[in-house]
This record gives sequence, structure tokens and C-alpha cells, in this order.
Amino acid sequence: MTEVQQTQRTSGVGVAVIALCLVQFVDVLGVTVVVTALPDMLASLHTPGSYASLVATGYAMFFGGLLMLGARLGDRFGHRRTILVSLLVFAVGAVVGATASSVVALIAGRCLQGAAAAGSVPSALRLLTTVTADGPARRRAIAVWSAAGAAAGASGFVVGGIVTDLASWRFVFWAYLPLAVGLATAIVWSVPRDRDADPARSLNLAGSAAFTAAVMAFVVGTTLIAQPSRRIDGGLLLAACVVLAGAFVFIDRRAAAPLLPARLLGYARLRQGAGGGLLNTATTSSVLTLVTLYLQNTLQRSPLQAAATLLPFSLAVIGGASLSAALLRRYRPQLVATIGLTSIAAADLALIPSAAAPLAVSACAAVAGAGIGLSSVATTGLGTDIEAYWRGSASGIINTAAQLGTAIGIPVLLLIAAATTGTPATGTPAPAIAWAVAAAVAAAGAVFFARASRPSRNPTTSGNAGSR
Repeated sequence: MTEVQQTQRTSGVGVAVIALCLVQFVDVLGVTVVVTALPDMLASLHTPGSYASLVATGYAMFFGGLLMLGARLGDRFGHRRTILVSLLVFAVGAVVGATASSVVALIAGRCLQGAAAAGSVPSALRLLTTVTADGPARRRAIAVWSAAGAAAGASGFVVGGIVTDLASWRFVFWAYLPLAVGLATAIVWSVPRDRDADPARSLNLAGSAAFTAAVMAFVVGTTLIAQPSRRIDGGLLLAACVVLAGAFVFIDRRAAAPLLPARLLGYARLRQGAGGGLLNTATTSSVLTLVTLYLQNTLQRSPLQAAATLLPFSLAVIGGASLSAALLRRYRPQLVATIGLTSIAAADLALIPSAAAPLAVSACAAVAGAGIGLSSVATTGLGTDIEAYWRGSASGIINTAAQLGTAIGIPVLLLIAAATTGTPATGTPAPAIAWAVAAAVAAAGAVFFARASRPSRNPTTSGNAGSR
């Protein structure tokens, strides 16, 4: 290979890494970008506040529920092709959301975008680990990937508030169109054509349908059960969630190509990475959703003011991710995750006495942002440090866990808030009990990872050997 060819190849890899990480950024941004815009969205569509949970979590519900199917689509049809089709569907969902005249259409657009994100993220991570060489280059790429996801989830609160206050919440959706076109162009130019598609690969549609339906039943059920007139409907949906979850386990265990292969689940590192991903988002996205509703509805802050209050969270995520990459060169990822989750727990708990002071809320947000930056890089690297053959499915599991953390955490904390202090509205006190529950969950996760960070006497139970 000539020097010119080597330079071109290096440049192409660099562009591919940036484009693939931006796919992750744009997809994860969609999870939280509507949160600070929620009050304006619901008001303009003449919709009661009880629908906030569905608008906020519809995206994460489909994102998390379909990620495993998305990983399988990439394996079957090719990862590059899957990303490009997903970006097209994502743009269509953006148009539906931008032109919505009812909350039903708005939720439909969000769900369509979430489904598209589920198709692109696993393939993007799989390609990221393919186009980069094993060793430092791949570790750096994964660190950038993790930082992009964490920064996107954090930035959504700020971006949504700024755009809504300066223009309209509809521009949050319109802005996705040029982004989708730009990303598709970069991927076509920099990512090699698919060569590893497997047309014979089973999609296990029955298992995917049961899994997604279980997630949907849980999210909608927890939303309805908070409404006095719909509690019976909510209870029935929660019962259906249990049945559907059991059906998924039954179907998947008997499928020729299970979504959760026993051998893959045997990797202790993957289980820890997925658990950490769920804890990271469940204890931050849900808390910040309550914070922004409290700031706007109780303290009467504008979307722009709420965004400014949460800006330190976004900035601290980047710093935490950078620090995590440095710490991981010296310490076990479980220990870094412990530090991150401990920071999140402290920040969630500190919100209780400081809720009425926006500057103090900003300080708490900064601590939480640094925490998720530390923990997300550590847990993503932990979960994907397995055989190359399983990385596509592993990325699906890790991202599924992270999105389920958002999809489950938000309605649960909103339900706790509604049952204790009321859904944040004018005159409603701070949802202290809900924040305390999130802090307790993060603290429990920190304890788990602290114990897992200790060197095991039996190396077959903690390394990459795929122990059960």
C-alpha cells in the first residue's frame, strides 16, 4: 500500500468513526430532546399533563423494545444498508412529529423515530468495531462512542429548551432532516459496502414482538395507572406486561436463533455492562425529566431558563467521559462505574434540599453529568469487550438496557411523584420521594459494581470467558 493510499484509508476510517458516533449521538439525542419542550408541546396540542410520560418515553419505548431486532436486521441485511434505511425512516418520523396536529400524531412520530434508532445504533457500533483496528484505536473509538451517547442524552434537555424558547418545538423535529441527509452521505462515502450480510439469519419476529409488546404494556400501564379514572386499565396493562415478558422468555428459549443466546448471556462482562447501562439512564433521565417539569410548572421557568439550568449536566458528561477513558487505563471498569454511580446517587439525593435554588440544581446536574459520563464509558467498554462475532448482538443488548432505563425510569418516577407530591404543577412541592428512590437505586448499583471490581479468585467467572 502506497503512502497516499494509506493516508486515504486513514482519512476514511476517521470520517467513518465520526459519522458512526454521530449516528449514536442523533439517535440518543431523540430520547431527551423533547423533555424541556413538553409543557409547550402539550399546551399547543391542548393535551393534559398526564400524557407527558407517553410523549417523553414513546421514543425510548420503541428504541429499547426493538434494539435486539435491529441488531438482527444488521446481521441479516448488512449493517451499512440497515443504517441508511433507518436514517430514511427516522426522517419520515421527524416529518410526522413536526406536522403533528394532535398528541396521537406526535407520539406516533416519536415512536417511528425510536424504531428507526433501534435499527441504526446496533449496526453503527458493530461497524465501529470493524473499521477500527484492535487495540488503542478501537478503545479510543469506543470511548468516543460512549461519550457521544452520554453527551447526547444530556444535551437533549438543553437543545430542546433552547429551540422551543427561541423558535418552536416543531423545529426540534425539522432539524433532523438535514442531519439525516448529512449522516447518510458521510456513511456512503466512508463505510465499505456490506460483505457480511447473512440472508439465512432468522429474525425471530415472534420473540421481538413479545419483547416490544411487554415494554409498551409497562410504559403505557404506568402512565394510565397514575390517572384515577384509568387505574383499572393501567393495572390490566401491567398484568399483561408480566404475561408478555413470560411469553418472550418461552419463545426465545425455543427459537432457532434466540435474541438472547445463552452463550452470549454467559459473558459476565456483558451482563455487567447491560446492567450498568440500565442504571445509568434510569437514575438520570428520569430524574432530570422531573427536574425540568418542576422548574417550568412549579417555579415557572421558561424552557430556555430550564435548559440553562441543566446546561452543566451536558458539559459535565463530556468531562466525565474524558476522565473515564483516562481512568480505564489504570483501573478496572467496574471500579470506574462505581465512582460514576456514586456521583449520580449523591446528585439525585442533593436535589431534595436544593430544588428551590436553580444554581444549586445546576450544581447537582453537573455532578450527575460527570457520573453518567464516567459510568457509561466504563459499562459500554465492559459489555463490548467480547468476541467479535457477538459484538453486534452485545451492542443491541447494551443499548436496549440503556433505553429501557429511560423507558421504565421516567414513568416509574412520574408515578411515584404523582402518588406522593403530585405531578409537577403550579404550587406542587418538589418530588423529593421520587428523587430519593432514584438515589437509592443508583447507590445500590454502586455497591454492586464495587463488589464486582474486586479481583475474583476464580478467573472463569469474571473475565471474557463467557462464564455463566
